[in-house]
Amino acid sequence: MEERLMSKKKPTYPIQTFLNSYLNDYNRSLKISVFYDDLLRFSGAISVMDVSDNDTLWVRVFYNEFERKDIDRSLKQVYTILHSDGNQEITEFLSIDAIDYCTFGNSKPFRIKIRNVLNDNYTYFYVKQADASRVYGLELEHIFSPNRINFFVHGNTLIEEHIVGIPGDTFIKNYLPELNSQAKAQIAKEFVKFNERCQLRLLGDMRSYNYVIIPTHDFDHVEYKIRAIDFDQQCYEGKLKVYQPQFFKENNAMIFMISDRLDLSSVHQYQKEERSILAKRMMNTHTRTARLLECMEKDSISTHENVEVLRSDLFNFTFHSKFRKCETMGQILKTGFDFVTKNYVSHRKETGY
Repeated sequence: MEERLMSKKKPTYPIQTFLNSYLNDYNRSLKISVFYDDLLRFSGAISVMDVSDNDTLWVRVFYNEFERKDIDRSLKQVYTILHSDGNQEITEFLSIDAIDYCTFGNSKPFRIKIRNVLNDNYTYFYVKQADASRVYGLELEHIFSPNRINFFVHGNTLIEEHIVGIPGDTFIKNYLPELNSQAKAQIAKEFVKFNERCQLRLLGDMRSYNYVIIPTHDFDHVEYKIRAIDFDQQCYEGKLKVYQPQFFKENNAMIFMISDRLDLSSVHQYQKEERSILAKRMMNTHTRTARLLECMEKDSISTHENVEVLRSDLFNFTFHSKFRKCETMGQILKTGFDFVTKNYVSHRKETGY
């Protein structure tokens, strides 16, 4: 199914001047001393295996001694900017334990493992190519999802924090079958809401390895949340189904669980809740949202053919005629947001709430 839905290769779109201005104004553009291209100059690499000795398709890269010292120092600086406003006093307690390079997918990121030598706690962050569609995806995630995300851009380099959670494919295979009925019903609800969020925001390709499940203990049970971790396919593909996780076969276990655990009225209710939340967030962040959408409307982050297909799909899905007039992915997204917000406001007037 994915071969018919997804393009084989998505190009990297540059950061335009107007987007860079937005990033500067919202503290997303910061100077650093290491670039994505610098990390490509590794001199050797070995495969990274998981606990079951399976190839993860990541490789651990190595640099010559002189370059490694400069790279380590620069990556420590990046970590302090990301997590402690550039406080350099802590760098002497930090160690760059590993630099891994992803050999598949569009972004081909570097994953940096950094450890506090005083207590052996460690975390990760990512160094990626600064692709405009990915930046829009991250910013939309920050504004409209239940989560906040930390990232910044410098030149052609994107620095992105690590999102903690159990990869969706791992969770479906190793954890989901063992859960009780209540937990499965709760995850079914969360997947409905996640599916609706992705569709409303036009975040595509949410196959199970592109999101994580986050369990949180709450009194006598565990709550589960679903969170996207890959924003590469923001507003690029033409087919509407690409923005609906329910149509990827990797998520079939979730879809079957929804059919088993939720009736149709519950599904519709959770969809309405998510649309309501998006409308509220849009109104509460009006200035920032308007500025971001203005950038997206002017930007070119997809092909004309994809724009034509998506605006047609959305018209057939909503019967909202304004989709037919959209010329860019940004205009399509704004039209969708306006459509949801208008319906929300009309419902409030009708009900008095």
